[in-house]
Amino acid sequence: MTTDLKRFTTEELSNETLDELISMNDSFQVVAVYDQGSVIEKIEGRIERTGKKCRVFTEYRSATMAGAFLSPTFLLGAGAAVGIAAHNLATFNPDYEIGKNKLAGTVTVKYVK
Repeated sequence: MTTDLKRFTTEELSNETLDELISMNDSFQVVAVYDQGSVIEKIEGRIERTGKKCRVFTEYRSATMAGAFLSPTFLLGAGAAVGIAAHNLATFNPDYEIGKNKLAGTVTVKYVK
């Protein structure tokens, strides 16, 4: 992640601010997030309103998958990997990627086109 990423709290992230960020194809991060579901829903809705596509994912899931394949829960890890692959195909070629990180309490929104 770059250090020049714009950061906002949930209180600072109004619909107007979101619309401006999206219209300029900016990447940004929301910090100190307590309710990731509602924050992601708000961001996703504003992005899709402009006709752009987005993909929501859990940050660091690759490391989690690697650990799952090395553990006795291999079949669960394999099933999760298949689910992730299907999700990636369903959200092919997004304009934005929305990464949620529950441990850090952040939502990172990256313009990827």
